[in-house]
Amino acid sequence: MRAIVVGAGIGGLAAALSLRRAGVEVTLVEQTARFTEVGAGIQLAPNATRVLRRLDVLDAVAAQAAHPAHVSFRTWSDGSEICRYALGREAEKAFGAPYLVVHRADLHGALAAAVSPGSLRLDTTVVAIGQDDEHAQVMTATGERLTADLVVAADGIRSAARQWLFGKDEAVFSGTAAYRALLPAGEVAGLGLPPLAAWLGPDRHFVHYWVRRGELLNVVAVFSTGEPAQESWTARAEPGEQLREFAEWDPRVLSVLERAGQVYRYGIYTRTPLTRWNIGRVTLLGDSAHAMVPFQAQGAAQAILDAAVLGDVLAGVTPAGVPDALDRYVRRRLAGATRMQAGSARAGRDFHLPDGAAAQARNARMAAYAATHRFMPQATAWRADALDDRSPR
Repeated sequence: MRAIVVGAGIGGLAAALSLRRAGVEVTLVEQTARFTEVGAGIQLAPNATRVLRRLDVLDAVAAQAAHPAHVSFRTWSDGSEICRYALGREAEKAFGAPYLVVHRADLHGALAAAVSPGSLRLDTTVVAIGQDDEHAQVMTATGERLTADLVVAADGIRSAARQWLFGKDEAVFSGTAAYRALLPAGEVAGLGLPPLAAWLGPDRHFVHYWVRRGELLNVVAVFSTGEPAQESWTARAEPGEQLREFAEWDPRVLSVLERAGQVYRYGIYTRTPLTRWNIGRVTLLGDSAHAMVPFQAQGAAQAILDAAVLGDVLAGVTPAGVPDALDRYVRRRLAGATRMQAGSARAGRDFHLPDGAAAQARNARMAAYAATHRFMPQATAWRADALDDRSPR
């Protein structure tokens, strides 16, 4: 069995590892000429780290990560704590895998190091995907045609493959943008910041947590805006722009934003949910299928779960059985990923409620839930294993 995976981001790399474990020969094609350290922090809940353990990369990721003991939700103006939920050892004991916060480059690097160098083709741009009854093909910008038994399109939120499969369908601006920055620990010493926190305010929220074993503070400051913002990991904010957007917030928030060196600004985009991800021998995976706002910290996790199920459905399958196997993959993953898209959007709206009765009711609801539950509401999704449902539906 041979597969071509298009895109060597987190989803594509995880897919390549999962397919290899299933006995599939993988060619992984990526348009960039080399991997660079882009992006910032990622939260990895137990549903994702459980898969990383199966892929034999969890130890490498955990060695570079931070392991917060809890997550704290706070009010924007004075930092008073609304509630907190357990993570750390309690979560690992309850869910059988750790909750980690990690620099995106460290996760990507651990996955890339586990991929056989001979299967990775950098500096290779795919310009078309085709298929017939027996094979699938990708055509590259140099005119080369690569053939396999299936193609997995993990080409991100601006997926060209999605349009080739299902027609014109653009990414949708979420109405939110974010500033992000990484600060050395010494820059924020003495501020008394919790290890992982989300500060909630009118039309805005502010998230911070440690990465790189606690050496760097990852900061994401999200704000609502009616003007579509550029989706870019490298677009720089104007000096002081983030301070104007978060004026009058708690002094600790303003201190972090003031001490940040280079601040980047990016628009947050999603994709409209699909009713299917696959046609014949070609399927989508990760953001190309279900890009979501990051307000439940599940975007990367959902791509990793896709990869686990994809490898599972293809184990032991002959080339003739690929279309049916891809149907099973989509049936097992689509509903859950779509629910997570919707839940993440709802969380963003809840975070950004205006001061007054609505925010007070939200805070009371969160505090009441935390009083009787150790873990966040979305933790119900952490318990389910990606491979629990192996029904042949």
